[in-house]
Amino acid sequence: MAGVTRSNGAALDRLNDLWRAAGGADDALDRVSITGEDPVLPSNFRVGTAAAATIAAAGLAASEIWRLRTGRKQTVSLEMLAAAIAFRSERYLTVDGEPYRNLWDPIAGYYQTGDGRWLQLHTNFPHHRDGVLELLHCANSREGVERALQDWSGQEIEDALAAAGLCAGMLRSPAEWQAHPQGQAVARLPLFEIERIGDAPAERFRPGDRPLSDVRVLDLTRVIAGPVCGRNLAEHGAEVMRIAGPHLPYMPPLVVDSGRGKRSAFVDLRRPEGRDRLASLVRESDVFVQGYRPGAIAGRGFSPEALAELRPGIVCVSLCAYGREGPWRDRRGFDSLVQTVSGIAWEGGQAAGVDGPKPLPAQALDHATGYLAAFGAMMALARRAEEGGSWHVRVSLAQTGRWIDGLGRVDGLDHPEPDEQTIAPYMQTTESPFGLTRHVAPVVRLSETPPYWATPAVPLGTHPAEWPARRAA
Repeated sequence: MAGVTRSNGAALDRLNDLWRAAGGADDALDRVSITGEDPVLPSNFRVGTAAAATIAAAGLAASEIWRLRTGRKQTVSLEMLAAAIAFRSERYLTVDGEPYRNLWDPIAGYYQTGDGRWLQLHTNFPHHRDGVLELLHCANSREGVERALQDWSGQEIEDALAAAGLCAGMLRSPAEWQAHPQGQAVARLPLFEIERIGDAPAERFRPGDRPLSDVRVLDLTRVIAGPVCGRNLAEHGAEVMRIAGPHLPYMPPLVVDSGRGKRSAFVDLRRPEGRDRLASLVRESDVFVQGYRPGAIAGRGFSPEALAELRPGIVCVSLCAYGREGPWRDRRGFDSLVQTVSGIAWEGGQAAGVDGPKPLPAQALDHATGYLAAFGAMMALARRAEEGGSWHVRVSLAQTGRWIDGLGRVDGLDHPEPDEQTIAPYMQTTESPFGLTRHVAPVVRLSETPPYWATPAVPLGTHPAEWPARRAA
């Protein structure tokens, strides 16, 4: 019947899977409702189901922490359309009424190589772009790159770029990815992992009026997935400090979109004094989120095991592109590249009848991984409160992509894009140092502790690298 929404069985089933895999109590699932159904975006993949399940999981984890704090239960509700819009939050951001979307470098994108294979270049950071141009010995233009790639096969240039520490991926079919050693390594991993890595006494939650009141989070991430994790924790009351390297490039629109609710400080981990400063922050923190390549942050002295010694009871969250195992475990990657190499973009193109790739209509791997990271962090905090211990949460874009692939398909390629009238109910405006920002509001609803961001996004390095004094209990 037109206008009637119903509880979404597919999304609830996937939420149940996530919740039970994390060790959540079954009775909590009775307090969750999800309305709407795929398709909600133009895709044959169940992007809405992925969005609803992961965002609802994070909301349910926050509600369970509230129950541990207060003994009171609350309901969690979510519209699938709202969840899908949240998965595209960076697309809808405006500052002072103008779109703020300059995310893609002019030479980033897809090209055909000399053997007819499709290659995606990711050149949105200047040093990645300059490295590609140097390796190809070509001009900084699409035409120059196109000509240079005619001298390479797809496999040769993918390997050469990876060996140079650059970001690219050759378009593969699902069958090619399943046969690839990295695809096989990813298939052996679960969607996420929450493991105890050390002993520590139980830490009950301090009094507070929000689920994550007085929980301190260090956010050492860039781009989308990791920052979404920190943003989600902030919307439930966590004190989040984003730690940026003063020498590292960032994408300004993403700083604005993912910075709500966070403090922001510069720390240079190349210098001993910077590492000492971070260690001091860790000793007063509860959660440490990092999105460096596997082993990179450990090389600075901040492996999960070292963090657990420095701050017993810490919850470490590690995000990477291709997972912790396999020949590509140390390879740089981004959402769109993982879609390219793993068969998602290939299948999208085939379904749409186009000669080449067609990615998902959202950075769904990024956003889903960010919400899964926040979900894992909150479930680990709940375990710490009940049984103690230090914990390590692992997620990756490739594992999330495999999960989204396994959700099945829907006849949605002709579904219309959400228009302004459709997205308007899910937007809010906030005064910020950048100007008047219009952005997607928190979309999950908790009956007793509605999520919100207490502060606007701020420029990187706005705050000193120190925690403010704790409020008296």
